[in-house]
Amino acid sequence: MSIVDLTAAPHHLPTLAAWHQAEWAYLNPGETLPMRIARMQAYLQAGLIPSTFVYERQGCLAGSAAIVACDMETRPQWTPWLASVFVAPQFRRQGIGGRLVRHVMAQAGAAGYEQLYLFTPDRVAFYETLGWQPVAEEIYRGSRVSVMRAQLHDLETA
Repeated sequence: MSIVDLTAAPHHLPTLAAWHQAEWAYLNPGETLPMRIARMQAYLQAGLIPSTFVYERQGCLAGSAAIVACDMETRPQWTPWLASVFVAPQFRRQGIGGRLVRHVMAQAGAAGYEQLYLFTPDRVAFYETLGWQPVAEEIYRGSRVSVMRAQLHDLETA
């Protein structure tokens, strides 16, 4: 079990892109899988933002979480954002999502960020258990979403 930067495991990018496309295509109307793969190439460059971290179990891809500068064009003043938290169905309910979220929070805190944002259509309770607070609700790209914030200076060692 390990969390690694996608730059250390770029062979996972096509699978991640397919998972993300299947899960969130409705939030990105008009984006095809090849377009998503091309967009995700940015995660293979140096630097924290943007980055994707992947959870591997015995060499098998189990999930992902990303940090991006902005995940909602309606909220450009807020940065950075946790994005693309996904755990493959066969690995769910094993704590992997929480580990990935805490890892990104720790990375952002270590880089000096005081806050991290996210939006979720349906996982408010999950993020609240990890210390996130709702800050807004809105219709985004046709879906009702909750915008949440985590104060990173409140973190204990992750």
